[in-house]
Parts: sequence; C-alpha cells; structure tokens
Amino acid sequence: MTEPDYLTATRTAYDTNAARYAEFIGEHFPANPVHRVMISFFAELVRAAGDGLVADVGCGPGHVTAYLRSLGVTAFGIDLSPEMIALARDAHPELRFEVGLMGALDVEDASLAGVLANYSIIHTPPERLPETLAEFHRVLAPGGHLLLSFQGYDDPAELAEAFDHTVSLAYRYSPDRVAELLLKVGLAEVARLIVAPGEDPQRGFPQAHLLARRTA
Repeated sequence: MTEPDYLTATRTAYDTNAARYAEFIGEHFPANPVHRVMISFFAELVRAAGDGLVADVGCGPGHVTAYLRSLGVTAFGIDLSPEMIALARDAHPELRFEVGLMGALDVEDASLAGVLANYSIIHTPPERLPETLAEFHRVLAPGGHLLLSFQGYDDPAELAEAFDHTVSLAYRYSPDRVAELLLKVGLAEVARLIVAPGEDPQRGFPQAHLLARRTA
C-alpha cells in the first residue's frame, strides 16, 4: 500500500530537523507549567485506575514520555521519525521507544490505560482525523483516558485551519469540533483547558488540551 504523501513529508521534515527540534523542545517544555498541569492530571487518572500502560503517540525526543515516567506512569513512546526515536532512546535508554504510525498502532485492542498525543495530531489532515481518533479508541481499554494537545482554532464553524509550522505543514483544530469527533468514536470529554491566545508569543494561537475517556 502506498503511504500518504503527508506522512512521508512529515517524517522527512522531522528526520531532517530532529536535533534542532529536540533542543528547542528541551527548553520550551520545562518552561510551560500550564501545559504540564494537564499531563499531571492525566497521569493521576491513569494511576488511580491501576498500573496500566500509556502510549505517548508522536513522542518526538521522548521528553513527555520521560515526564510521565517521573509521575509514576508506565509509558512508552511511538513516533514516525526514526531520527526522533534514535534521539529519544539515546536520551532515555531506560524507556521504550518504537517507530510507528498513530493511525495504525502496533498495539492490541483495548490494551492501554491511556494515550497521550502531545501536539502530534497537528500534522494529520482534517479528513484523516476521525480515523486517527478511532484508532486511539481501539487501543484504549474501557475507562481509559486520552489527552490531546494542539494549537486551537477559535472558529467552531470550521474543524481546522492550516498553518505554517516551523517543521512541517500543520493544522490547528477547533476544540468544540474535535470534542464532537471524539464522542462519535466513543470517547467522552472529561475536561478541557484552553490557554488564551495572548500566551502564545510566536503565533498568538490559543492552545487546547482535551481530556477524554473511553466509554464502557
């Protein structure tokens, strides 16, 4: 089967810019406490449900996977970029990282306590987003949690708007419309955090964090 062009382009872009991106995110993530609040909330819910496994989908250089582990969550990372996975393994040799696709996870049905997609759905074209969310639903156990983080689009009449991401073409998504898509695949919204546009000094986009749970 021929791979979609957007996957090839995204992989190539991140392979080419892996070291530079890892350096940037290594400075940006620790300086963003509001973002980490939602990850901590997600981790607490996962821990409360037992010692379940969490997939950090689109893990990049592994910074969030490592943060989840520091919060007591058994997490592993998946990314489409072999160069990113190599950096993640080098930086965090004690953790598990795999090359893979978020739309076709090499994970058994209903086997995960949590899925985290930290600014990784942004390279998924809008027409492909429903099938990606359905894949997240497939791998989550009933009661399992999904945390999506993405640049927000504040026009609920539209699902998405393309923007020029530094690395590769990306899309910012309407939180309301994404929540509707989640519900259609069996993932009910639990909570959301919207960071005001003025807090983004680079583009002035709102930042959205949606937490959902797979219904029984």
